[in-house]
Amino acid sequence: MRLDKTMYKMTFAVFAIGFAFVPGFCAESRVAPILRAIDDNYKMKKDLRADVTLTQQRAEQGTKIIDMSYFRRDADDAFLIVMNAPENEKGNGYLRVGDNFWMYRRNTRTFQHINRDESIGGSDAHSADFETRKLDELYGPVTDSSGTEKFSQELLGKVPVNKFEVKAKVNDVDYPRQIFWTRRDNNLLLKQESYSLSGTLMQTAYFLKFAEVEGRYVPVKQLFIDEFEKGNKTIVEISNIVPGRLEDKIFTKAYLENLSK
Repeated sequence: MRLDKTMYKMTFAVFAIGFAFVPGFCAESRVAPILRAIDDNYKMKKDLRADVTLTQQRAEQGTKIIDMSYFRRDADDAFLIVMNAPENEKGNGYLRVGDNFWMYRRNTRTFQHINRDESIGGSDAHSADFETRKLDELYGPVTDSSGTEKFSQELLGKVPVNKFEVKAKVNDVDYPRQIFWTRRDNNLLLKQESYSLSGTLMQTAYFLKFAEVEGRYVPVKQLFIDEFEKGNKTIVEISNIVPGRLEDKIFTKAYLENLSK
């Protein structure tokens, strides 16, 4: 749910991207109901924990694998991340509660208050990638000179999809313009292109595999291609998803510090 403004903005929308079937479109708009469907299923029914693996391939730096444990509570948009690999990041962590976001460093046993642009574990992911902001509030449909939405029905490979374009309604988004390809039968997002204000294609994302969790479809394997810096890409894999109420103590500095020992 960026990945460095070049990778994964709907990743941690981790699974925050659960999507549901919408039986019909509103007469006034075909795009708006799909965005609302995504938002309606953006929040999981229960807290959850999961393991997340990022495999980053850089043209000049080779491959880097990042493993982390992830805990999420949608009731107050809280999450906790503990790094498991690589070795130089092991034990470090990140905690978000309310409007506060902290980074924990195991070697100094200190917490630092950081902003939403902070890199997670030296990866392309940022704290903002873990937020649960509503698409319907951030984006609206793009229309042509006649006021008609840029919406079409076509095939993505052999899969019937709806293709549509959206533009930002607010300023604090990574990409002011995006194009989505969603399945016609259940509105699962299969492909996403993200553009800069000037119209440059910055990132292409493919949602390759889904798992059903508590009535939500979680994208458990995703591919993000950096279109600006050619040769760079990231694969995001989510596993061991366990829904269920998490204790309040998990979302505390003391708990994160204890995990890192």
